[in-house]
Amino acid sequence: MSERANALRGEAELVLGDQRLILRPSFAALVAAEEELGSLFDLVERAAGGRLMLSEIVGLFWHVIRDRPDRLTREDFGEAMMALGLAGVTPVLKILLKQILQGR
Repeated sequence: MSERANALRGEAELVLGDQRLILRPSFAALVAAEEELGSLFDLVERAAGGRLMLSEIVGLFWHVIRDRPDRLTREDFGEAMMALGLAGVTPVLKILLKQILQGR
């Protein structure tokens, strides 16, 4: 995917190996994430307190991937995020959490 994230839409870009994924926190995506992870306000509070679990980050990111490739499984996605490391994932997480709090 050669398209870049559009900050005006609240999108963030996650590069996992040779794959560029655009994460867009749309209403539908956030509702799906909330159904799995619980309250987004609680999620933000856990993140602020340093208590956000890796599974929650993967879950949030998974739901907000725009145009998710059919060949990408959630397990492979999680493994690729681990290869990137928390330091590589944190800037993207900050963008998404800011969008959740502020909206557009």
